[in-house]
Amino acid sequence: MKPLRFGIVGYGWVAGAHIKSFEAIEGCEVTAICSRRKIPDQQFLKAHGKTFKLYNDYGAMLAAPDIEVVSICTPHPFHVEQVEKACAAGKHVVIEKPIALDWEGCKRIRRAVSKAGVKAQVCFEVRLISSFIAYKRMLAEGLIGPVHYAEVDYYHGIGPWYGQYQWNIKKEFGGSSLLTAGCHAMDGLIWLLDDEPVEVMSYATKSAAPAFQAYEYPTTSSTLLKFKGGALGKVASVIDCVQPYLFNVHLVGANGSIWNDKFHSDKFGALLKTGWSTLNVQLVDSGDVEHHPYIPLFADFVAAIRENREPELSLESAILSHKACLAADLAAERGSPVRLSEFSD
Repeated sequence: MKPLRFGIVGYGWVAGAHIKSFEAIEGCEVTAICSRRKIPDQQFLKAHGKTFKLYNDYGAMLAAPDIEVVSICTPHPFHVEQVEKACAAGKHVVIEKPIALDWEGCKRIRRAVSKAGVKAQVCFEVRLISSFIAYKRMLAEGLIGPVHYAEVDYYHGIGPWYGQYQWNIKKEFGGSSLLTAGCHAMDGLIWLLDDEPVEVMSYATKSAAPAFQAYEYPTTSSTLLKFKGGALGKVASVIDCVQPYLFNVHLVGANGSIWNDKFHSDKFGALLKTGWSTLNVQLVDSGDVEHHPYIPLFADFVAAIRENREPELSLESAILSHKACLAADLAAERGSPVRLSEFSD
């Protein structure tokens, strides 16, 4: 089997997790890094046990015939143009979230991928953590019946102590609380309900804590979504909290509920309502990307390239999650509900 060779653009924190994950997949090899910095081989050896060809020019890396896949690990506003250039060069692309900070950017990425006929993978890897896999299976089995209300919430204080803080505070870089971080929760909600949101209402605010005053946009938002099938959903995106990391999931159905690592169902007939039953699963309990399930996400992407099929986590499903985030931000700005149909394809 011919090795699949990867080039990474952007050499920050998340790039390290990408490199480690790609290298753990059989038949995959990271061979190149593109960065504005001059990075000595010793730094690569210390961090990864190997060296890479370093490019300071993105176009030069894209011109390399031995690189089949480009992984976009740069700050948010660079993603669209870098994806377009990679696709035009015939490279498959892995795109860190958010793929874009506006709807036109999302459409540009869709067009670039479609025109080039390459594969694209968006990093919504939370779908593949064991708790989310268990939730999805429990819903498919009807354990809690049809879901009519669901909450998926993101709480993670991204202050001066956090690596991306220096650029994340800028509106043109971070975008919004939802786009920069809470989009994981939005994507998780839509994926679990397996339905399309049709209308959203959102409100946004900001903490009074000094650590978060440099942000150029509201750092907390709460969004209510109406789904095509009639269910309601809620997503809180709070990047200005002073607490441990929390990714809250609460699914309420006609026959029971799932709440993080707990559940209750009347389908067993013997479970007492005086307490929850527990699930032995891995929760989304850290913002550290080292703990995120990139390996199964990327393994499916590699298989999709080799088998010439779409990845299980499709580009279109990721674009829908971005559309919901952008609609929520628009609703908060307007102070009135927004229908997703306003975002024409």
